[in-house]
Amino acid sequence: MSVKPRLKVILYWHMHQPEYRDRRNNAYHLPWTYLHATKDYVDMVAHLEAIPEARAVVNFAPTLLEQIDDYARQLNEYLHNSTAITDPLLASLAEPVLPSSAEQRLGLLKCCLRANEERLIKRFPTFARLADYARWLLKNPESLMYVSDQFLIDLLMWYHLAWLGETVRRSDVRVKRLQDKQEMFSLHDRREMLTIMAELLAGVIPRYRALAEKGQVELSMTPYAHPIMPLLLDLKSTHEAIPDAPLPHLPEYPGGEDRVRWHIEQGIKSFEHYFGIRPSGCWPSEGSVSEATVRLVGEYGFHWLASGETVLRNSLAAAAPAISDNQESCIHKPYRLVDSQPVIFFRDDGLSDLIGFTYSEWHADDAVANLISHLETIVSECENEPNRVVSIILDGENAWEYYPENGFHFLQALYRELVAHPGIELTTYSECLKNHCNVTDLPQLVAGSWVYGTFSTWIGEADKNRGWDMLGDAKHTFDAVIASGKLDDEHRRRAEMQMAICEGSDWFWWFGDYNPSESVTDFDHLYRLQLSNLYQILGSEPPSYLSESFTHGTGAPAMGGVMRTGKKQ
Repeated sequence: MSVKPRLKVILYWHMHQPEYRDRRNNAYHLPWTYLHATKDYVDMVAHLEAIPEARAVVNFAPTLLEQIDDYARQLNEYLHNSTAITDPLLASLAEPVLPSSAEQRLGLLKCCLRANEERLIKRFPTFARLADYARWLLKNPESLMYVSDQFLIDLLMWYHLAWLGETVRRSDVRVKRLQDKQEMFSLHDRREMLTIMAELLAGVIPRYRALAEKGQVELSMTPYAHPIMPLLLDLKSTHEAIPDAPLPHLPEYPGGEDRVRWHIEQGIKSFEHYFGIRPSGCWPSEGSVSEATVRLVGEYGFHWLASGETVLRNSLAAAAPAISDNQESCIHKPYRLVDSQPVIFFRDDGLSDLIGFTYSEWHADDAVANLISHLETIVSECENEPNRVVSIILDGENAWEYYPENGFHFLQALYRELVAHPGIELTTYSECLKNHCNVTDLPQLVAGSWVYGTFSTWIGEADKNRGWDMLGDAKHTFDAVIASGKLDDEHRRRAEMQMAICEGSDWFWWFGDYNPSESVTDFDHLYRLQLSNLYQILGSEPPSYLSESFTHGTGAPAMGGVMRTGKKQ
């Protein structure tokens, strides 16, 4: 009696943060890289280390790797050589003398409230009490003069304690001691906290690299600054999924193909620097693909890439006359665009969004049982498809803030139950290809991303289009200055890096009324700062419009806007 092949399931975690630094002075404007590192990146690797039979694919954006490395270096230098820390929030935790001005202190209060109320603040009664007082002070700033440094120290300590991984909280006796102390933290306590964080930050990249070297994890990369490659190649590719979407005044992004190649090549260099190997796979920023993008990525020897389910569905619908009904019956298999090299795997939006948006409110065992039930249904419905591969792809950092105890129980059960299930094989994309999985031809690919199968998150709305026009202006100036030959090698290198940062996708994600005002304000400011810095490096006067805010948010999206569902709800 023949044994039925097991259902191949791939957990693909994407780790990404944009460039928060002002590279002129290395000052960080937002703390999310180091906070997610000490909470989420360490937890995600620890769960895999705890279950050696588990497998996963993990993607790192190069700009994230560089910032993790920089934070680790800064903390080490601060602790051992007394050099300055360039992140203001982290520096406030570290420096013996706290900021003295009312404006700076109010800023600290606001920073220390930027955390999930239920899961990160209310979980710890002392932190909750301090947070209540901080909110009162923000409404009554005239009372700030009566607030002691000790209050600020305790608030800072609890904020950073809350932003530690659950695996750290359960295993590090120093963390337990600090939590048990609850208040009146000393300078020694603060230094101990920094030591813990320094160790965690320094260990992130080596721990993932070690799992990759053991074959337990496959690591993949994203082009350097996380650009939407199809849009750099052709802004009009927007119309493949949304024919009537308004476009920027910019008719095309100047020199787009050269810029895409630069991002890919620089991304490969960064990946090889940190992990010592050349990546086999690529997560095109936001799963954004087009036929031109897939073929260009293939030129660099990538064996596979991944995108969103709706991209596949749009493509199958467009190519319907050229394919059989049977091909449409099961989306859980690899495809290859005709006349291209990389194999494309597509996200199961339903299962991925359950983890990202639904299971955080469930008991962990019930959530994992429900997920496995869905997988068993796929086995049944695709029983005539021996080549099935289910891709569960999602943000590897932002979801866990909404789970009890940073998703500890869910992730522990998820890996344990998937490994133990007799009908499921937890694997990686390269293992699938190594085992000669059958690849289905895809006659046509409709350009889009993992979000709704379109590019609407980054283009097609007034503020987003304005951002593209501003970027186009900067790129024209960049091209003219580079062509003039007036920059020396060092300034040219800095200009290329700064141009890349401005081309990142995150700025456009946040532009527009759908998003919360605080985040829109942050990214509006950062984008204009990055563009201004580019003009300064080029020796050109920045346009006057960069001194004015151009986008405002009033929305209240799920998960604060840091995550989206794959399908429109």
